[in-house]
Amino acid sequence: MTLPTTMKAIVLTGHGGLDKLELREDMPVPQPSAGEVLVRVGASAVNNTDINTRTGWYSKAVRGDTGSAATEGYGGASDADGAWSGALSFPRIQGADCCGEIVAVGEGVDAGRIGERVLLRPMYGPMAAGPDALITFGSERDGGFAEYTTAEATNALVIDSTLSDLELASFPCAFSTAEGMIQRAGLGAERVLITGASGGVGSAAVQLAKRRGAHVTAQTSPAKIDTLKALGADEALDRDATLPEDAFDVVLDLVGGGRWPKLLDALVTRGRYVTSGAIAGPIVELDLRTLYLKDLTLIGSTRQEPAVFSDLVGYIERGEIRPLLAESYPLKNLRRAQEAFLEKSHMGKIGIQVAS
Repeated sequence: MTLPTTMKAIVLTGHGGLDKLELREDMPVPQPSAGEVLVRVGASAVNNTDINTRTGWYSKAVRGDTGSAATEGYGGASDADGAWSGALSFPRIQGADCCGEIVAVGEGVDAGRIGERVLLRPMYGPMAAGPDALITFGSERDGGFAEYTTAEATNALVIDSTLSDLELASFPCAFSTAEGMIQRAGLGAERVLITGASGGVGSAAVQLAKRRGAHVTAQTSPAKIDTLKALGADEALDRDATLPEDAFDVVLDLVGGGRWPKLLDALVTRGRYVTSGAIAGPIVELDLRTLYLKDLTLIGSTRQEPAVFSDLVGYIERGEIRPLLAESYPLKNLRRAQEAFLEKSHMGKIGIQVAS
């Protein structure tokens, strides 16, 4: 197979607004290094982390919600620490999700892998690094908003499914984040509250919690309640509703913000709180008396054991979870896709069709 030398990609040129996303048609096709594979990207998807990285929201200088500067960015104060790992290298190709086909391999990788349909692990520890080192596909290395991308061979997992590339690309980032939270919490057949339940991670958490036998209460806007119940939620609460006290064994929180203390009040004694997002704002008020008098456990969830993603692939192949694809856009319209994402009128994921 003869591969092209250049490709189309959406390139992030710096932290800031939507104008920092540039379509380029002359980007060099990356070459797989030793231990890596080259993947022809079929589809990707939009995630909160794409927006947050573009705007520099991860910077400690930023205290507001993720939407307050989502179209314009937060300015130069975020440049030194605007990504997961601190300063980001530009230009960068974002896109934490990727479904595609292996078309070439680097040294040390079995050539028999060429032709495999794969999902790429979106978050992992790099080879020969410490146990807490972290790479996010589309942040610390180039991601799926391009016609071709590379990945370590161990992070390209074969997927056997009749789902389309767009449907499969809706899984990696959101579902692995949700499954990582659930595994960290050790969730079983318990009562769980999921905030921000209509988003990609939240709606994934609804399905993944149900497959573990949990009684799921989803917090969302009234217009999305019926869809969440169809996904498996046993109950649904308006996001502005008063939460019952001492009602949940586990809270899976993606929202944070000013109402955060009420989430701890909603937990039973010895309850577990897990967070992997703060779309309503990262700065919250904690009453330490609530924490210690109720013997609560507070858990941050970012790093994932390798089994999280391989487990997820198994759930997909066995049909235990299903994609929730709201709409899709071609790669060239990524800016419009992010605008639609920020309108928050959709349920689930917004896909990006890359292969023509």
